[in-house]
Amino acid sequence: MEDQDKASEPKKRAVWASLLPWLITLLCFAYLWRAIASAAARSGMTTLGYLAGVFQEVDWGIWLALMIPYSVLFFLIDTLVVWRAIGWFNTRVSFSDMLPIRGSSYILSIINEQVGKGAMGLYLNRRHGVPGWEVGSTMLFLMVCEFYSLLSWAVIGWGVAGAGLPEVFASIPVLAATAWALLFVFIWFASSELDFGAKLRSRPLFRAFRAAKLTHYLAVIALRSPAMISAVVVYTLALRLFGVEIGFGEMLGYLPVIFFGAATPGPMRTVAITLWVVLFPGHAGEMTAFGFVQHNFFVFFNAVIGLIFLKRAKRELFA
Repeated sequence: MEDQDKASEPKKRAVWASLLPWLITLLCFAYLWRAIASAAARSGMTTLGYLAGVFQEVDWGIWLALMIPYSVLFFLIDTLVVWRAIGWFNTRVSFSDMLPIRGSSYILSIINEQVGKGAMGLYLNRRHGVPGWEVGSTMLFLMVCEFYSLLSWAVIGWGVAGAGLPEVFASIPVLAATAWALLFVFIWFASSELDFGAKLRSRPLFRAFRAAKLTHYLAVIALRSPAMISAVVVYTLALRLFGVEIGFGEMLGYLPVIFFGAATPGPMRTVAITLWVVLFPGHAGEMTAFGFVQHNFFVFFNAVIGLIFLKRAKRELFA
């Protein structure tokens, strides 16, 4: 009986793990609907009519002219970062060979970002014989680097536009200093030869962190920088199309926080969309529409890029 109870525990955890993103999504939608309904009531309009008016005011031709080049640029930079990390810690792969597998992984990322990373691991395992755990270590390393990249840009944004940001943003420098101190300790631990933690360091999942130096972390952050700079420019100009004026410096303060939200589990990037409304409470309709189209166009257009490479990726993966 006890054995049956123990066997059912992982299944219960799996159910909760699958339901949690949807619960987060429902809570976010409830908050958004309430904020939009309140704004519509103040304008003497229905909720749907209020939202429709926001969408009608946008020049979608200019918006697409901003978003399509940005999405392509992000794809190239993202592929470059993954390509360099795999070359450091796993195996040599040409950049042109990395493009189709990274692009195709965006299709799976619609469902879950980690599923997309798993597809890249499968490709490297079948084509180059790299063990799955070692690829997973590299993907985990990139996730850590992404966290520190966003945190570093958040500090820069706070320095540029701190006075115009909500008061809670004042804690960003302290959080960043603490996080970087922890990273230095972690790098020392990962490369040390002490008996303490030796079993953990010897595991395949820890492989990239054993090999990584501080320069590797800084290199990934530097390689990602053009993507963040272009995002600040594109998002600032796009937001003005929705009738909300904001400076580039102010956007630099907001955007890393928004991107943190986009990494939260949940379909349709609802946490990121909700954060736009929280940060701009006086423009509930505009920010809901803006967040929805920005984040979802980005996800689905990347998937379209993946479809272009899908035939080649399937041929190489299953050859």
